Amino acid sequence: MLTNRPKAKQRWLDLAPGDTVLVTAGKDRGKQGEVLRTLPESGKIVVRGVNILKRHVKAGQSKGGTRAIQGGIVDYEAPFSYSNVMLVCPSCNKPTRVKHGEHGGRKVLVCRNCGEPYERVKKVEAQ
Repeated sequence: MLTNRPKAKQRWLDLAPGDTVLVTAGKDRGKQGEVLRTLPESGKIVVRGVNILKRHVKAGQSKGGTRAIQGGIVDYEAPFSYSNVMLVCPSCNKPTRVKHGEHGGRKVLVCRNCGEPYERVKKVEAQ
C-alpha cells in the first residue's frame, strides 16, 4: 500500500452559493433550486429543496439551562454530485452548459444558448 502518493487535485466548481440550477439526473430531475453551498473537495453541491432526506435525531440534554434540544425526525438537504445539475442563465431563463470566456478584460462564464456573460446577482438584505 502506498502511503506517500500525491493527493488528488481539488476541483474548481463553476457554481457558487446563490446560483439557480436545474437538476438533470436522479429522483429530483427537473426541479430548479438555489445553490446553498458547494463542497469542492468532494465535487458535490447542496441545493435548496432538492435531495431531501430524513435524519432521526436523539433528544439532547439541557446543560445548566432550560434549553433542551428536541428529538425527532428532521428533514435536510443532502449534498449530491455537481455533474447532475445545469446552470440556469438569468438572461434567457434556459438551462445551459457554461463556457469560459473573457468579457471586458476579465474571465467570465458565458451562456451557450444566448452568448451573454453570466453575471452573479448579489443579494442585498433589506434592513
